[in-house]
Amino acid sequence: MKKILIVDDEPDICEILRFNLSAAGFEAVTVHSSEEALSIPLKDFNLVLLDVMMPGMSGFEMARLLRADALTRDIPIIFLTARDSEDDVLQGFHAGADDYVSKPFSVREVVARVKAVLGRTSSSDAVDESAISCDGLVVDMKDKTVMLDGMLLQTTRTELEMLYFFLTNRGQVFSRRQLIEHIWPNDVVVTERTVDVNVARLRKKIGRLASRLTSRHGYGYIFS
Repeated sequence: MKKILIVDDEPDICEILRFNLSAAGFEAVTVHSSEEALSIPLKDFNLVLLDVMMPGMSGFEMARLLRADALTRDIPIIFLTARDSEDDVLQGFHAGADDYVSKPFSVREVVARVKAVLGRTSSSDAVDESAISCDGLVVDMKDKTVMLDGMLLQTTRTELEMLYFFLTNRGQVFSRRQLIEHIWPNDVVVTERTVDVNVARLRKKIGRLASRLTSRHGYGYIFS
């Protein structure tokens, strides 16, 4: 049974989500702050539903801590927040979000998003069991790691899958829409701006190889 952690300072929201996720076949655990969440064994969870605006440590800060820890960096994160401006959404993806649901939300939508993200990660775990390398850059889909010149890079799952896709299709130009179709699940709404954000983060992380991941104006992106 997949284990979901719900982090929200509103007890009513926690209980509604816990009840509906349990009814959908998940084991759901609730806590009411980032500090409380960080005090329990997070590596045991398959996904985190994380509120952004909480007293003390924000959800964005907690997400960055999860992404910086080798034991938790691959756990999918879905933000739940009333902050739904474009800048807020982009900040969420910069912090390592796998998805973003705005409040007030439909509980059915949240459950569907959880299933979609977990379905994508389970599919990746089952199918992608290979590694690919290019000029000192190694993406290992079995171990879910990215290495550059022997040093481990901290990447989100989406970034890892996008980089693997580019490396296995070197020299080909892909439009933003094609990248969305290949990397994100069909039932998750993703904008083309989200693709740009993920590519920008990848370019920053791969350092000296950033110049190989470029845009072709009017066409899309290519890893040469």
